[in-house]
Amino acid sequence: MQASKSRKTRVNYNTGEHLSAWRETLNSIIFGAETRAGKLFDIVLIIAISLSVLAVMLSSVEAFYQQYSWVFFYTEWGFTLLFTCEYILRLFAVRQPRLYARSFYGIIDLLSILPTYIGLLFPGIKYMLIIRILRLLRIFRIFKLAEYVDEAETLMTALKNSSQKILVFLYAVLTLSIVFGSLLYVIEGSASGFTSIPKSVYWAIVTLTTVGYGDIAPQTPLGQIIAAGIMIMGYGIIAVPTGIYSAELIKSYQPAKVSNEACPSCGKIGHDTDADFCKYCGGALEEIE
Repeated sequence: MQASKSRKTRVNYNTGEHLSAWRETLNSIIFGAETRAGKLFDIVLIIAISLSVLAVMLSSVEAFYQQYSWVFFYTEWGFTLLFTCEYILRLFAVRQPRLYARSFYGIIDLLSILPTYIGLLFPGIKYMLIIRILRLLRIFRIFKLAEYVDEAETLMTALKNSSQKILVFLYAVLTLSIVFGSLLYVIEGSASGFTSIPKSVYWAIVTLTTVGYGDIAPQTPLGQIIAAGIMIMGYGIIAVPTGIYSAELIKSYQPAKVSNEACPSCGKIGHDTDADFCKYCGGALEEIE
């Protein structure tokens, strides 16, 4: 597959020097999903992560928090201390701690415990503990779904390849939003809620993307006609980034089967290797290998 060839070689933070006996045992439990103890550890960890995320979500409900504030307090600190100990044990058990600390999972593990400690100074930040849900990505390793990670990388590669085209498209949409927003500001004025150009541009973006909050709406016939045109235009615009991304995704799944041999009739290249006729002039092609 063409996409897989372009992927960077992954650096394994769990390869290298031989560890002491107790660290090897700890390593096989924490990082060894193939062992019975490793699977049990991961399952217990996923249950703990799920419960901690649920506790954070419920603590944001005012009625629950007022009645069970002490429960949420001890639950939050209990899970935080548990995950802190787990993070320290991972650093002890892994063969290359520095690489692990800078890896995706290492950063997520650290971010999942920091908000509670930072919350001692900034109380509102404790709800960022919801980032712990990202730790559930380990479920792919537990249930041997690593191939889905490769598929996710294919999606990311296609998104990266189409990013420039999508940025150009977004620039065009922003330009249209500014133009239409300014136009409605002139036509409608503050009497209809278009009190400034930025607010009018906000209305244009909401209308062009077919979201339609309804907090601002044109009142004059001319403004309504322009708004109707923007709405219809929005349906066509929505499909553009989807088409760009889909085209790049198809390319990533299709191996390169294009020949550089020129057509004898028109001299153009870029034909499929199994083509019998030129796709430009229709002339017969010589056998292309």
